[in-house]
Amino acid sequence: MALARQLRLLSLVTQLPLAPRRDLTVRGPDEPLPVVRIPRALQKRQERRQSGQRSPLRPVLVRPGPLLISARRPELNQPARLTLGRWEAAPLASRGWKHRRARQDYFSIERAQHEAPALRNLSSKGSFADLGLEPRVLSALQEAAPEVVRPTTVQSSTIPPLLRGRHILCAAETGSGKTLGYMLPLLQRLLGQPSLDPSRIPAPRGLVLVPSRELAEQVRAVAQPLGSSLGLRVQELGGGHGMSRIRLQLSKHPPADVLVATPGALWKALKGQLISLAQLSFLVLDEVDTLLDESFLELVDYILEKSHIAEGPADLKDPFNPKAQLVLVGATFPDGVGQLLSKVASLDSLTTITSSKLHCIMPHVKQTFMRLKGAEKVTELVQILKQHDRTQRTGSAGTILVFCNSSSTVNWLGYILDDHKIQHLRLQGQMPASMRAGIFQSFQKGSRDILLCTDIASRGLDSTQVELVINYDFPLTLQDYIHRAGRVGRVGSEVPGTVISFVTHPWDVSLVQKIELAARRRRSLPGLGSSVSEPLHQETLNTMP
Repeated sequence: MALARQLRLLSLVTQLPLAPRRDLTVRGPDEPLPVVRIPRALQKRQERRQSGQRSPLRPVLVRPGPLLISARRPELNQPARLTLGRWEAAPLASRGWKHRRARQDYFSIERAQHEAPALRNLSSKGSFADLGLEPRVLSALQEAAPEVVRPTTVQSSTIPPLLRGRHILCAAETGSGKTLGYMLPLLQRLLGQPSLDPSRIPAPRGLVLVPSRELAEQVRAVAQPLGSSLGLRVQELGGGHGMSRIRLQLSKHPPADVLVATPGALWKALKGQLISLAQLSFLVLDEVDTLLDESFLELVDYILEKSHIAEGPADLKDPFNPKAQLVLVGATFPDGVGQLLSKVASLDSLTTITSSKLHCIMPHVKQTFMRLKGAEKVTELVQILKQHDRTQRTGSAGTILVFCNSSSTVNWLGYILDDHKIQHLRLQGQMPASMRAGIFQSFQKGSRDILLCTDIASRGLDSTQVELVINYDFPLTLQDYIHRAGRVGRVGSEVPGTVISFVTHPWDVSLVQKIELAARRRRSLPGLGSSVSEPLHQETLNTMP
C-alpha cells in the first residue's frame, strides 16, 4: 500500500515539467480559440511598414478663395479671408527653419491687392489745385511730370499743412510720393519771398539733406525741372570729394536757391566757409532715421546749429529775417528715434502725418522666402537671372535689384555672373565717387537689367522699372528689409513687384519668423512702431487708408 502511493507520487513529479505553464490547448471541438487584441493604430503602422508606404500628410482643410500665405506644405497655407487674433497661435511655415532638415523649404506672402496703398480709395475728383498750390506751380508740375495727374494720399495730407507753415514729420511707406509732397509747397514758398541781397558766399534759401550721393542725385533730378520752370536754381552737393572739388562745385554755377546735399559734403563746405545757411527758409531731412544714426548724427547736429529753425508759423512771416520751416521725412522710425527727434525740434511743434501701412508688409508685393544652404545660393540666383533673361526677350519683364550685405560680396558675385555671361552693373559704398556717380541713373535708363548692390541703393531711390528684388544676403534688420522691399511696387510702377529672399543663417530665420507672424496677423513689424505711433500734436493727420 505504501509502495503504491510512492510510485503514484513519483509519476506525478516526472510529468510536472512536461505540463504547460498556461493551458491554451483546446480540449474540445466546440471550444473557441483565445482572442489576442492588437491596437488598430499599431496594425496600420505594421501594414504600412510591410507595404513600404510613408505616413500620410495631415488632412488639408480646403477653403475656396485666394491665399494670404502659400507654403510648400499645404496644411500651413492661410486663406486671405482668415484673420488671426492677437493671442491666437499661428502655424508658421518657418517654425522649424533653424534645423538643417528644413533646407529647400519655402513660403510666400501673396498679393492682397494690385495697386499701391498710397493710391487706394483715392477720389477721382482730387487734384493738386484743391490742395492750395498756385497755378504757376501746377503749370511747372504739368511741364516737368505730365504723368503725375492726381496727388497720392501722402501728398494730399502733407501739402496743406506745409503751406500753412507747419513743421512736418511725414512717416509713410516707401514709394508713396513723399518727395513731391514736400517739394511742391516749399518751392511755392520761395516764390512768395523776395530775394535778399546776395552775400559774399552762396546762401541757399532751401536745403534738402539726404544720406547718400545717389539719393541727392535723384532728389535733384525731381526738383530741377520744377525749379527751372519757376525760375529757381537747384544744385546738388555730393560727398566723396575733397575741399577743392567742393569749392569748384559751388563756384562753377551761380548761387542756388535750393541745395540738395549730403551731410559730409555740406559739413566740409560750412567748415571752409564756402556756404552760409543764414537765409534758409526751409530745411528738409529726408530719410531722417538714417540721418539721425550714429554715423551721421554729429554732422547733422553741426548743420542744425548753423540753421535758424522757426519756432512756429509766425516766425516765417518776416521775409527780411528768414527762419527755416522744418520737414522730417522717412519710411521707418525704429525705437529710439523719438529721443533723437527731440534734439532736432520740439515735438509739440511738429505735425505728424502717418500712414496706416507704415512698418507693414506691403500688400501689393509678392514676397517669397527660400531656406537654402550658403553653397546653394549662387546656383539659385543664376537660375532666376537666366529665367528672367528669357522672359526679358519677350519684352514683358522689368529690371532686377540683387542686394548683398557687403561690398566684397557684390564684387565676388559680379565675377560669378561674368563667368555665366550675365550682364549687370555693380553699386557699393567702397567704390570711388567718380565710379558711383551715375551708376544708378544709368540703371534707371535701362543700360543694364540687373544691378548688384549693397543697402546704399535701398534708401529712398526711385525705381519704377524694377520688377524683382532678390535678397541674396538676407538684411540684418527689419527696417533694412522694408527699404529693400520698397524698391518695387512704387507709385508709378508699370510692372508688378516681387521680392525673393534667400534665408541661410539662424539669425535670418528669426527675422523671417517675425515677418511671417506680422503678415499672418496683419500687423506692423515688431520694434518699429515707436515714436510716430502716438500723436505729437493736436493737428496730427492720420487720414491715410
